[in-house]
Amino acid sequence: MPTSPHRPIIVWFRRNLRLADNPPLYQAIATGQPIIPIFLWTPEADAPWQPGAASRWWLHHALNSLATNLKDQLGLDLVLQTGNHPAELLAELAKTTGATAVYTDERWEPFAIEQAESVATVLTQQSVDFQQFNTSLLNHPTALKNKQGQPFKVFTPFWKTAVPLIEHLLEKCLPIPPKPENQHCVTFPPSVLLDALNLLPTVPWDAGFYADWNPTLEGAKAAVSAFLKERVETYFEDRNRPDLVGTSRLSPYLHFGQIGARQVWWATQVAANAKGKGGTHFLSELGWREFAHHLLVHFPTTPTQPLRADFEAFPWSNNAEHLQAWQQGETGYPIVDAGMKELWHTGWMHNRSRMIVGSFLVKHLLLPWQAGAKWFWETLVDADLAQNTMGWQWIGGCGADAAPYFRIFNPILQGLKFDAQGAYVKKWNPALINIPAENIHSPWEQKPALLRMDGVILGENYPAPIVDHAEGRKKALEAFATLKKNTDSEEA
Repeated sequence: MPTSPHRPIIVWFRRNLRLADNPPLYQAIATGQPIIPIFLWTPEADAPWQPGAASRWWLHHALNSLATNLKDQLGLDLVLQTGNHPAELLAELAKTTGATAVYTDERWEPFAIEQAESVATVLTQQSVDFQQFNTSLLNHPTALKNKQGQPFKVFTPFWKTAVPLIEHLLEKCLPIPPKPENQHCVTFPPSVLLDALNLLPTVPWDAGFYADWNPTLEGAKAAVSAFLKERVETYFEDRNRPDLVGTSRLSPYLHFGQIGARQVWWATQVAANAKGKGGTHFLSELGWREFAHHLLVHFPTTPTQPLRADFEAFPWSNNAEHLQAWQQGETGYPIVDAGMKELWHTGWMHNRSRMIVGSFLVKHLLLPWQAGAKWFWETLVDADLAQNTMGWQWIGGCGADAAPYFRIFNPILQGLKFDAQGAYVKKWNPALINIPAENIHSPWEQKPALLRMDGVILGENYPAPIVDHAEGRKKALEAFATLKKNTDSEEA
């Protein structure tokens, strides 16, 4: 099908819900052809990894923001369509609009890669050009191999290889493109209303989200600016303190592509406050995000299967009551309960808390890491398959870059180390507000009479521990020993 300035290019938005540094949008407009921007809601095609409830909340507002910015800045209407499979929808759209090409952002989940392959096959049969662009990562996840030509399984050599390839990025951040030409020549296809996607909850459990997040393009820019102006200098010291706002909180904006990794890298490199240890360490955290996608692309079964095959035989428990207590933040361990309640009320959890609650689930309760990953998938606004998988496999000791010992976090020591005054615990467990700092992370060690004076009755207004730490640790080591591997452990 010959290229014509009067025949449109479809720009298929997937995880690049922004205007600036958006290669498919920029390159499509650069052709001089009219543009049809679309978003396809095909949750069944994403099964079993269709967005969870918290992610759908964010997606609703991200799409609304994208539509507003497309209209105000480029004069374009965002087309929303729903269906069973992207290939079917795009084939019909190309046919009815006479589009010569479909440009989109590349995604890395196994099901999304299969979808793109199906789209390419169908559109090629219609003589429609199909192009994908890397919009979300600093390097393409297939570009890096170790000296043996194999995928990396350890972060440090991965990142040492990746950084030199990123140095060209200052020249690659694209501006917001100009308004496209010849739009008067295009008849736009029908679009459903955003509300018809039913992304928002019918029961208002999301009330706390609005106080914590601004899930818009403007919110993404403000979040980057605030971090680089106010927190990056102390990031290295404060990043492990859940009682402080010390991290970037950029993960949901990066996940939905409201800000790109290249943009964050560039902004950090030029920010005056980011020249020290904090800025350097923050950039390495972007590296962990890259590493997660590298692992997912090369080991696509890891969302459900351990990277270390010996863990297939791990003797997990199936205690439904323990799982529910963990999900609801009712374990009796204040730092664990605080993290789980923060997650439920805000759709997010501090990274140190994620490690603590994850370790408690798989080590103290011996519940499978997949159960934790599933709950996070449903409740996190930044639920990302690559990062969620890597994080939970690391916690479970069955993934890449795992420590050489069966690491078991002590929730009491973790609380004393990273929430010494108990501010984080008290914020999310108000029943413990009067407990002194020295007892806040193990209230059961106080005498019942003293607890009552502080307003706490274990088992009534705050739960007693559902498992003894020492006993839980012992059972975890015994379970690990069944794998006939190194059973060295550490109190972390």
